[in-house]
Order: sequence, then structure tokens, then C-alpha cells
Amino acid sequence: MPALYLGHGAPPLLDDALWCSQLAGWAADLPRPAAILIVSAHWESAPLSLSATAAGTPLVYDFGGFDAKYYRMTYATPDASALAQRVAAAMPDTVPVHQHTDRGLDHGAWVPLKVMFPDAGIPVLQMSLPTLEPERLLELGRRLRPLRDEGVLVVGSGFLTHGLPFLRDWRVDAPAPSWSAEFDAWAAEALARGDVDELAAFRDRAPGMPYAHPTVEHFAPLFVTLGAAAAADEAPRTTVEGYFLGLAKRSFQVA
Repeated sequence: MPALYLGHGAPPLLDDALWCSQLAGWAADLPRPAAILIVSAHWESAPLSLSATAAGTPLVYDFGGFDAKYYRMTYATPDASALAQRVAAAMPDTVPVHQHTDRGLDHGAWVPLKVMFPDAGIPVLQMSLPTLEPERLLELGRRLRPLRDEGVLVVGSGFLTHGLPFLRDWRVDAPAPSWSAEFDAWAAEALARGDVDELAAFRDRAPGMPYAHPTVEHFAPLFVTLGAAAAADEAPRTTVEGYFLGLAKRSFQVA
């Protein structure tokens, strides 16, 4: 399986016909995963933590101010205990892994997966972000790389730009602010070169900072994806481009 980095959007993504068609088309081009391991920007927790594995674990509705219909949505996936055991086994003895018994998937996981794999027939496990440091996340991705050979789809779920406090135009089709467009162009060029070092130095080198990421948790999952790549310097394949609310929804996959 490849490894993915995707922009997950808020629940209204589910009503955006273009974005849904892009995600659904992307999923249709992938082999069907045996299981999915997803790291969401919306779960920062150390030590490394895993979501509940029981089939049909209720979702986490970690958002507010949206239509009531989003709080009634479900995504009842099969038991993921076998995947949890494999993830724990992939970690060194010095890295503790906490297994939750009741935490379900948050919207950074279930919103895009509901579009990409609507039948909910694939075991899904969510893993926390135990750090925001690129080098540590790259190493975490490397630890997960062998799971890809077992048919596991490794997904980093964030948003390439996420400067919500600095948005002035809240239309879905609003033009991208300069800080969002400049950061997106910089990231696209670095990805095309396979320049992981440049991306890891985003705090100091990326134009548009810190407006593009006043907090960095939506960019951080990208490094798990890149760490899981078969070749660290191989250029990813961009699958989704464009903007939503002026934020870059650029998404890609690595072989």
C-alpha cells in the first residue's frame, strides 16, 4: 500500500461535491486496504496512544457550531485489535504504547474516510501524535513502514495550511490569502524535489509562517507519511490541489 497525507476538512467537507469527488476518486485508484492506520491532527497525546479497537466504537464529535446532522453521523468499522497489536510490536521497547478502550475516531479520521471508504468495512485504528517534532515523527513513520507490506494503509490527516484565526473571507470558494498560497507553493516545490530536510525546517524556511500554521499540529502528520515512504527522497504524487476557505487542501501519496 502507499502512504497518504490528506487534508481532512471539517464536517462540511461531506457536503462539498468537488472535494468529495476528489477523495472518492483517489480511493478508487488505491488497492483495497486490509486495514487503515490514521494519525489525525486532532489527537495530540503522549505517550503514543491508540484508539479503541472494538467493532462499532462510537465516534468522537470533536467540533462545535455545525449542523446537528453531523453529530448523528456514524462510521462503524470492524474490530482493529490485530492492527493494534502490530503497531505496538513495531515500536521499540523504550516507547510505551497506551491502548484506549473507549476513544473512537475523531473527525480528522472519520470525515475523510467516510468519503473514501463509505462502506466502513475496513478495520481502522487511530494513533495519536506523541510529538510535533518532525524528526521524531519521521522516525515513527519509519517504524510503521513494514505495515504497508501487510496491506495497511498509513494515513497522515491534517491540512497543508491552517491559519483559521487569520481568515477574513469565510466563503468556501474564497481566494487564498497570500500566506496560504505562498506556503502551499513552497511545500509543493519541496515535495516535488523530495526535500524532506526543507520541509522539516518549515518553521524557519517556509513563507507565510506563522500565519499558515499558528499551531503546527495540522502540518505534523505529513512527517509520519513521509517517514513511512519506501524512499525518503522520492517525490510524492499529488492527488488533490486547490483551496477550501482559502486554506490549501493539497494531498499526496508516497510509494
